[in-house]
Amino acid sequence: MIESQALEQLPECLRDSSAEALERLKQALSAQGLSEMALPLDELLTVITGSEFVLDQLLRHPHGLHSLLQGDLERVRSEADYRQRLGERLLALSDESQLPGLLRQYRNYEMVRIIWRDLTRKAQMEQTTLELSYLADTCIDETLSWLYERACQRWGVPQSWPDKAGNTQPQRLVVLGMGKLGAHELNLSSDIDLIFCYPQGGETDHPRNSLDNQDFFIRLGQKLIQALDNLTPEGFVFRVDMRLRPFGSAGPLAISFDAMERYYQEQGREWERYAMIKARTVAGDYAQGEYLLKQLRPFVYRKYIDFSAFESLREMKRMINREVRRKGLEQNVKLGSGGIREVEFIAQAFQLIRGGRDLDLQQRELRHILPLLPDKVGMPEEAVTELMSAYRFLRNTEHAIQAVADKQTQELPSDPQGQARIAYSMGFADWASFSAELEHWRQAVSRHFAEVIAPEEEEQATEEEQTQLDWRALCQGEMEEGSARLFLQEQGFAQADQAWQHLQNLRESRPMQMLQQIALERLWQVLPNLLAACGRVPNPELTLERVLRLIQAILRRSAYLVLLAENPGALQQLVRLCSASAWFAEQLAKQPVLLDELIDPRTLFAPPDKARLHSELQQQLLRIPEEDTEQLMEALRYFRHAHVLRVAASDITGALPLMKVSDYLTWLAEVLLDAVLDSAWKGLVAKHGVPQREPGVACDPDFIVVGYGKMGGIELSYGSDLDLVFIHDADMNLDTDGEKPVPNPVFFNRLGQRMIHILSTFTPSGSLYEIDMRLRPSGNSGLLVSSLKAFKEYQHKEAWTWEHQALVRARVVAGSAALAQRFNQVRGEILAQPREPLALKKEVREMREKMRQHLATPAAEREGVFDLKQDPGGIVDIEFMVQYQVLAQAHQYPDLLTYTDNIRILDAIEANQLMPAEDADFLREAYKAFRSVGHRQTLQEQSNSVLADADLTAYRQRVAQLWKTWMEV
Repeated sequence: MIESQALEQLPECLRDSSAEALERLKQALSAQGLSEMALPLDELLTVITGSEFVLDQLLRHPHGLHSLLQGDLERVRSEADYRQRLGERLLALSDESQLPGLLRQYRNYEMVRIIWRDLTRKAQMEQTTLELSYLADTCIDETLSWLYERACQRWGVPQSWPDKAGNTQPQRLVVLGMGKLGAHELNLSSDIDLIFCYPQGGETDHPRNSLDNQDFFIRLGQKLIQALDNLTPEGFVFRVDMRLRPFGSAGPLAISFDAMERYYQEQGREWERYAMIKARTVAGDYAQGEYLLKQLRPFVYRKYIDFSAFESLREMKRMINREVRRKGLEQNVKLGSGGIREVEFIAQAFQLIRGGRDLDLQQRELRHILPLLPDKVGMPEEAVTELMSAYRFLRNTEHAIQAVADKQTQELPSDPQGQARIAYSMGFADWASFSAELEHWRQAVSRHFAEVIAPEEEEQATEEEQTQLDWRALCQGEMEEGSARLFLQEQGFAQADQAWQHLQNLRESRPMQMLQQIALERLWQVLPNLLAACGRVPNPELTLERVLRLIQAILRRSAYLVLLAENPGALQQLVRLCSASAWFAEQLAKQPVLLDELIDPRTLFAPPDKARLHSELQQQLLRIPEEDTEQLMEALRYFRHAHVLRVAASDITGALPLMKVSDYLTWLAEVLLDAVLDSAWKGLVAKHGVPQREPGVACDPDFIVVGYGKMGGIELSYGSDLDLVFIHDADMNLDTDGEKPVPNPVFFNRLGQRMIHILSTFTPSGSLYEIDMRLRPSGNSGLLVSSLKAFKEYQHKEAWTWEHQALVRARVVAGSAALAQRFNQVRGEILAQPREPLALKKEVREMREKMRQHLATPAAEREGVFDLKQDPGGIVDIEFMVQYQVLAQAHQYPDLLTYTDNIRILDAIEANQLMPAEDADFLREAYKAFRSVGHRQTLQEQSNSVLADADLTAYRQRVAQLWKTWMEV
């Protein structure tokens, strides 16, 4: 009787299916020996009528209903309750293969409970969304913690790179929840939008199975996604969507904080500002997550009142509307007209506009933002009340739709039974009355949305016009100086006086005064974005000065202004790199054509290896006639400048470590030397024929370029010159075989001269390299090109000890492979000669003292100042100690001659136990530290003389001590 009365309360079209469902449930309970007497029939019918998912779960797990009726349906759960219940289950789990089943059983029980409470209105909409978010947070964080512990056992604990004191910090994953999860507004069948990141790069501390931090966290993230998202017979925990991460699906699954900040600073789009409003740390390292969100806040909330948010949201809504029309989503209560998304847009419009100045608006939850709008922006109280009521009705409708089958949909049903079910779950007698109420609320939302967001042509046009007038007035010096300073401060320039003066200098410059109108209009298109980008970097005034120097250089070539206007990514890269390096800014000011290289970050931040460099250069040179030396020289110079720019970009952004930077710069020089030698050789052969190594045997070309110093030691920096020696191995008494033959020595001398001409001639693009030939036999008084025989004799009979020291770093960098082998044999013979250690040490020491007298910082000026290269305890001291060891010991330890760079020679010295490992390791670290500082000095166009901090002083003092130990005893 009671059952019949309860069924009579249902819409007629639903009674039979609900009666059948109730009977099946009773049978399932009976089979488990569970009493059905205590069943709350009215509630139970409401729930199994409204949710096929709940019915299915109760049929599968009848004991679950028994547990629910013991009080769980009446309780409001806190986040701590959810964590305790899942945490207890995970404590007993040791087998990862059992994790998916445990999580799904836990989730399904809690979902049944939440849906029951929602459909019976034991919980209001706000409580439902809050508990759903607690459930998601718990599943993500507890699962992550469980997986992290086991990942650390397998691969080690991720650590940051050591700081100056050698200390590392353990690293944990930070999981950001976006969208409804971030705002504690999750719906009944939401997917969860996540972003994975971690504080710092480094590697795990496993002794044998170490991983790079990014690799570790990507693997950990993949396991987390699999645990939550994979569909099993028990269903899923939460569908995981990672597409909101930087670069979307094309980006790495987990990235460092630095990479996150760079992305949003340089490439963040307006819709990502909108998405980031609701970002919240939902798992992992909560403290670090909050730090990251604080760093990203300026991207989301502008320091000035940002009315551009209206247009951004209009554009987003236009995109949504196009999608609605394309997919026929007019009956979608989220995306359709008057839907949930429009309510969210209204709140977030004012957050984006005024949130930078009003911290109260920097909240995630819509239910907290809407009530603030009357006070903050003057929205009428009745409008807010109506929007809140509409929002609750729409969200409840969304929940009723999703409760049916636990599917992520907001689409209203079109079949009569489905419509009757939704109307019943929403408390209406029929679909018609429900539809009328729904339409009432959707129209109300549409009306308010139009009033807030929809275009108001006249007012909007005035706002845009005023913004343009402000920028033009500022740049043209027509804005009152006080207003200009305030405007610049709002744009991020703390030292507004400096920024104002830089703009004044540009305005007053002659190129600016000579500009035609079309060039001025192009400048106005670029300058606002350029200034805004400068205002977002750590050193805005200095960056502005550097960037405006470039702008001044390209004013008369306004096509470059168009390039920047049409490629906002290139503009962002320009500002970022100029902010980091004065040298970079100067290179672009000298060679504006290099701006093209900023367009594609895929090539800008990925310098090619030597093989690709060679192939790319050859492809470019194929288009140049062999006889056109001028065009060849310009092509070579552009190639060098472009690739040095790429290396510098990777260097500045931290993508390349110091040693790799030198590798790339050295490879580039080698490839260019090969091309220069090839061109010079072909030109002379066409004129004189091929030189003869012996009668009837042509040279192949039996000519090599030997690199000394930084070139030989694979330690080139951005401004390095090339220390070169040219050597041939042809018969001195033979001639070339052409129509205009010349003696072999004359041919090779002209070959060397032509190479130097191509390398060092100053063209509109500058010189390719500065060339230093003073290390050839007899220095500047010797022949430009020596034969291998003459070189060998000179080294045996006439060379000074310092010349043998230089030979330690000598390496063939271009030319004949066969002659290179013969040269290496000669080099080995010279360096491996037995030497009297004390006499050798005395000569090396005396040479070093001469250099100090002429090149080091005067003793009276040395307090706190340190010349990284020449002062006692600096780079040259380390080099001389290394060279002494090679000259003194190579006759017994030939592997000292294998490499020409100081780091690997020190490795060989240590391996042969010629120096304690502690000393060798310290010299390596000191050498790299000095080079790194010198490298940074170069990028800032500063000298090798620095103000020594505590770390540099410690290195310097210990190197000086080792010099005394090894060279003065």
